Parts: sequence; structure tokens; C-alpha cells
Amino acid sequence: MSHTWMRYFTPGPVHHRLGLVCLGVGLQHGALPAVGPRTLGHHVAVVIGAGTGWCRTPDGRTHPVTAPALLWLVPGVPHHYGAAPGSGWDEAFVGFTGPAVAAYTELGCIEPDRPVVPLTDAAGPRAAVARIARAARRGNPLLEIETAAGVHELLVALRRARSDPDATDIAADPVLQALARDAFLPLSVTQHAARHGMTPAELRSAVRRGAGCGPKDYLLGIRLGRAKELLAATELSVAAVARRVGYDDPAYFSRLFTRRVGTAPVRFRARQSAAGPPRSA
Repeated sequence: MSHTWMRYFTPGPVHHRLGLVCLGVGLQHGALPAVGPRTLGHHVAVVIGAGTGWCRTPDGRTHPVTAPALLWLVPGVPHHYGAAPGSGWDEAFVGFTGPAVAAYTELGCIEPDRPVVPLTDAAGPRAAVARIARAARRGNPLLEIETAAGVHELLVALRRARSDPDATDIAADPVLQALARDAFLPLSVTQHAARHGMTPAELRSAVRRGAGCGPKDYLLGIRLGRAKELLAATELSVAAVARRVGYDDPAYFSRLFTRRVGTAPVRFRARQSAAGPPRSA
């Protein structure tokens, strides 16, 4: 016995400009037939919530699948998978595409080279799929927008649920915690690495695994976020703000802020002051 529920969508060009669009969602459980061999033209995340099975890759290898787990189906790559004979399993799938796929892949949220990814818990990803399924009701005027938002949520939930020990949550990663704590010190990446007994290359690798970016971008995001808070909520001069976030040269800070934020610090402050809270030093 098996049960299958699924919906498929064809979002329009304007929805594709949201960055990600949902092409389909499904919930299945029981003694399901094997899928494939087949090749798709878009990504699919298959979340296995219960049961065991297998996944066969184009190199001829058969990978065991034990719930909770994630199967990545990548466009243009043949795949073949199914539940263990005579047992069945519980799966939920979401198909998606869009220009934001490249960024999510670069950030480590999509792993095209890992067809089977162990998860610590399927509850978070399954909840995200359930929200997509609820949005998929027929006649929903916001169907494409809600399901697109759900795909973004699902990718984050899958990233958090990964059980890979090299991909720990930022909140629990001691290296990322220490970098965040020391972000405002005037230290180079080499100096940060030395504080942790690491080479610069080892630090870059660790930060990219945990945060999906290099140490410079990780530190810069923290510094600019704090700079925005100080500009919006205090009367500190731009030079004083620069010093508080780790830059001794206010001119360099202003150029960097302008390049990354898109507006100069003084203009950012002016735009925030109209509706912002009272400011104080």
C-alpha cells in the first residue's frame, strides 16, 4: 500500500524574477515504486523522513539511504532511487529552479556533488514542505509567491538540518563565534587564523564550510551591520563609527561602505533618521 499527493506549477516570467520558483511539491509514503533511471531539467530536494532505501548514481555506485536523509536530484544528471524492497518509506519532494540556485549552491545550501546527505532531523525541512503544500491549494491567488518563498525557507532548513560534522550551525561553530566576537579588532585574516592556531587556508576552508563565504566577507558583513546600527541610532561621527567597527582610516571606511551598501555613510544616516528612533551617543 502507498499514498501519493502531488501538485505541479508553471510560474510566469515575473515569478522567475523572485530568484526561485517552485515547480512542484509532493508527499508520499508506503511501498512506493522506484524512481528512474531518469534525468530532469531542474533541481529536486527529496526529504526522506522514515525508512531505508538506495540511490544509484551515474558512476554505477549504489548508495544506502537511511532516514532522515536528503536526496539531491540535479538537472542534467541521471538518477535512480527507491525504498528498500518490501519496506517502503516516507518522502516529501519539492522541485524548483531560478537564478538564485547558483548563489545557494555557492553558499553551500545546495550540494550537487552529494546525492545523499544525512540529516540530523527531518522535522524542520518537512515543516517547510508542508507550508509549500498548504500554499499549493487550488485557487490560491498567491500560489506562486507563497511557494517561491517556501523554497527559500526549505533550502535554509535543509542547510541547518545537515548532519555533516564539517557543516555545523553558525550559532554552534566555535570558529565563527570567535570571529564574530573579534570582528571589530583591526586584525588581518592571517592574524585571525593565528589566534586559532590555523593557517589562513584552513581558516578560509572552515569559514566557508560554516558560513558559505570567506573570512573577509563574513567579517565585513558583521562590521557593516554594526556600522549601520551606529549610524542609524547614534550621533557618532562617521570617523568614530569607523573606529568602533575596526577601521582607523575613515576615508577607507567610507569608500568601503559606499561600495558595499550602495550609498555613503552620511546619506545612509540621513535616510534612516526620518523614521528612526531617537539617537544618542
